[in-house]
Amino acid sequence: MTNPISGFPALPASTPAGSTATGPRKWGFEETLRGAMDDVQQLQSAADTKTAALLEGNGMDVHSAMIAVEKADLSFQLMMQVRNKIVSAYQEISRMQF
Repeated sequence: MTNPISGFPALPASTPAGSTATGPRKWGFEETLRGAMDDVQQLQSAADTKTAALLEGNGMDVHSAMIAVEKADLSFQLMMQVRNKIVSAYQEISRMQF
């Protein structure tokens, strides 16, 4: 089964405390978010490039430019929803009494 959200890498399994990881580097929360934001930025740059090529008349077809713009828009909307959930979770945690 393929990953339907290709912009976000699968979260790695956590290693137990005190053990040493001998495999590939494990990504943490910050690295996962940073990677996702970088992917959104790359999609936006690709959409800008294709749109500029279309406007300049460099042989770019409208369909591929529109697909690139929609991919960038959807990935940005997804990133904003993730951000909203993170902010909501932070606010909920900050309201907890210890």
